[in-house]
Amino acid sequence: MPNDFGRAVIENNPAWTQLLGLCPLLAVSNTVANAMGLAIASAFVVIGSNISISLLRRIIPDIARLPCFVLIIATFTTLTVMMLEAYAFDLYSRIALFVQIIVTNCMILGRAEVFASRQPVGRAVMDAMGTALGFAIALLTLGAIREALGQGTLLNDMDLLFGPAAASLRIDLFSTPPLSLALLPPGAFLIAGLAFAAVQGLRNGVNTPKDEADNTLTTERP
Repeated sequence: MPNDFGRAVIENNPAWTQLLGLCPLLAVSNTVANAMGLAIASAFVVIGSNISISLLRRIIPDIARLPCFVLIIATFTTLTVMMLEAYAFDLYSRIALFVQIIVTNCMILGRAEVFASRQPVGRAVMDAMGTALGFAIALLTLGAIREALGQGTLLNDMDLLFGPAAASLRIDLFSTPPLSLALLPPGAFLIAGLAFAAVQGLRNGVNTPKDEADNTLTTERP
């Protein structure tokens, strides 16, 4: 089961490997607070729906498989919306649209169809946790870069998520933001593209020595 978690976080990362969930990823990740709010909401939905679908996989008829999956995901999305409205309304008002459309997120529906509907609960939970963590890493990384470049701060407005005491977490990096474009949609595309390219470059750099060694052993073998 740990392998399921690791693959979901790294090899099958929904954002930088499968390129799923890019709409909320780019739209919400203009600050760390917004990114963390969506990451927590997405984690709750993907973990809850994976558990439910795995438990019900033997009684859900094949002919109604996808409608049942969507109904389960929509239930957890509604619960998430209600909790955010109750406990973090100011933050919810910023990311409301993208929380409400979690039900249509290909990342969550894809894991339900490909993995949770075919595996026992333990493996489904590990896969869901890995998927949630991988998406959160992508969200928070992009949010931190965009907030630092566009606002000159880091961890601003965390009190909207964790209460007044979290306001002290704010870090002022620049008196004048170095790249205000980072907060706008074009900046989101540019920064995300560079970040994804860097991740792919690192992955290729890690895999290349092993591949070259395997090729050398193959050619030297009589």
